[in-house]
Amino acid sequence: MSATPPAPAGSPAPAGEDIPQNDSGKLRTFVSILRKFIGVPDLAAVRFSLPSQLLEPRPNLEYWNYLDSPSAFSAIGTADEPVDRMLEVIRFWFTKDLKYVKGKPCKPYNSCLGEFFRCNWEVENNAPVINTKNLGPSGGASGTVSSASSMKSSKGNTTPANSVSVLQTSENPTGPTTRISYLTEQTSHHPPVSAFFISCPETGVHARGYDQISAKFTGTTIKVSPGEHNLGIFITLERRDHETYQLTHPAAHLGGILRGALSVSVGEAAYISCPKTKIKCILQYVEDGWLGRAQNKVEGIIFKYNPDQDDKVRIKDVPEADILIRLGGAWKERVVYTVGPKPVESHSPEKQTVIIDLNPLAVAPKVLPPLEMQAENESLQLWDGVTQAIMSKQFSKATSVKVELEEKQREKARERERNNETWKPIFFDQVTDKGGKPELSEKGKIILERIQKGDWSLEGVV
Repeated sequence: MSATPPAPAGSPAPAGEDIPQNDSGKLRTFVSILRKFIGVPDLAAVRFSLPSQLLEPRPNLEYWNYLDSPSAFSAIGTADEPVDRMLEVIRFWFTKDLKYVKGKPCKPYNSCLGEFFRCNWEVENNAPVINTKNLGPSGGASGTVSSASSMKSSKGNTTPANSVSVLQTSENPTGPTTRISYLTEQTSHHPPVSAFFISCPETGVHARGYDQISAKFTGTTIKVSPGEHNLGIFITLERRDHETYQLTHPAAHLGGILRGALSVSVGEAAYISCPKTKIKCILQYVEDGWLGRAQNKVEGIIFKYNPDQDDKVRIKDVPEADILIRLGGAWKERVVYTVGPKPVESHSPEKQTVIIDLNPLAVAPKVLPPLEMQAENESLQLWDGVTQAIMSKQFSKATSVKVELEEKQREKARERERNNETWKPIFFDQVTDKGGKPELSEKGKIILERIQKGDWSLEGVV
């Protein structure tokens, strides 16, 4: 489906075009569009455009990153014990979608082929150390531990006092910081796929992967699943013999469409595995009932596994003798872990450790390149005209600029077809691959190295 066509020069804007809709009005419009796609196998493949009034004024590539709490990423690999490093990865996992916990679901702009985005985060080195060795029958948790054996939450429930949760990333850090750099590029349009690379040389951690989703509208919810090229996030610890963790995404459901209150829920399993250490994690998200308040529950285990016979997909399939850690809690609030195979609730509060508490956290600020140093196909520059129009509530102008931009992309595609040219990404060697791990091109390596130095120049590369 195409967006509303721009009005001819000199003609008035369509009636109501520049009158802002409230949230319920936007939702009604959104549902009326979605109803036309009931039964379509994959909404993401259709790539239909929404009217500008319904869009979040943000580019997709700028919006989709996993560093909502970057200190959790930079701290991966700190611990000496493999099981503790797995917990560091899990701590990061629960922070990557903080935007959904603290904000509302939204629809950013569709990415254009060849569009790219880059940024830095400046991270304070204050993530608590994870050490499970002392969590035995007579030991206490190491890390950041409060003086009391238990504390009261804001809801009055007794909660564990021991915590290794990360702290909020400051907008203006005063102490020593670590720099994390991010580079992503839209490498395919049909299907829509982007490749990304996250680098933290100071701690020797990097991550990469392909972002691609598959979406289906059932009439009441939208189910969003990883696309065929999205095999998860691959995190590599260079200083730990390059051990690599694969983090797979579970399916999510965008619900509340008919009630007029959009919300994200997860009801399937996510898996984190490290073949080198032979340790794996299953995180089972418990789907909320149709009636009652959403609980957002998650339960999980860390266990020893055989990478050559990786057949355990449910928690109940894993023998108790192989279970090293159990986890439980609410993935939108607080998750705890305990050592050993016994259920979390069987442990006293002082034997439970908070792996993550999202309540005090907010999405961390990015360090962005100045607009004047961005290429024309860089996300914030490419979509600046649409963003400025939406922000000033000039929706007819935003739609016109958006349609013009999308038509330019179609014309470029037609020209490549006429010339029998195959499009190639600039910053990555391949459009997609079967392994889910994109490789940086030489130009990608140069740009990432410049970003790490705080150099936003594109000279000689783009």
